[in-house]
Amino acid sequence: MKSEPNMSIRSERPQDRIGVDAVLRSAFPTDAEARLVDQLRAGAHAPVSLVAEMDGRVVGHILFSPVTIGRANVSVRGLGLGPLAVLPSHQGRGVGSALVREGLTICRRQGWAFVVVVGGPGYYQRFGFKPGSEAGLRNEFGVADEFMVHELLPGSLPTEGGLARYGAEFEPWKVH
Repeated sequence: MKSEPNMSIRSERPQDRIGVDAVLRSAFPTDAEARLVDQLRAGAHAPVSLVAEMDGRVVGHILFSPVTIGRANVSVRGLGLGPLAVLPSHQGRGVGSALVREGLTICRRQGWAFVVVVGGPGYYQRFGFKPGSEAGLRNEFGVADEFMVHELLPGSLPTEGGLARYGAEFEPWKVH
């Protein structure tokens, strides 16, 4: 995998919104993810939101939003990774990987306990994600193998497992 030589990763700024929207709309078949990101921003539910920039242009974006894992009286707060998007013209060049690595570094630095993701196991396992089922975790989306967790603070996950609950912005994707 080739890495982009003049790429920088940084926190999203308000003036990046148009570029982020363009990345999301080009990387996904519908505008659902672009609308999700707008809702998460509006609700101040995007504690980590990064862009990949090349030559002054946004070419990738990653967002992490709050997730709670709980069962009985035990509840732990972490983050959910997603969406992750890269312009089609820049995919396969290490942009997404750089965004994930930097995002996980920032999440760890900020003291978050864990990060969960729904995505391709072959892609996310290289960053330290493991099947959520190994930790006794379930999710609201009705997926199994694609639901993974990366424990940033060792021993932070409830030993008895539990349900990962995402914010209300994810309601359209939840199984009822």
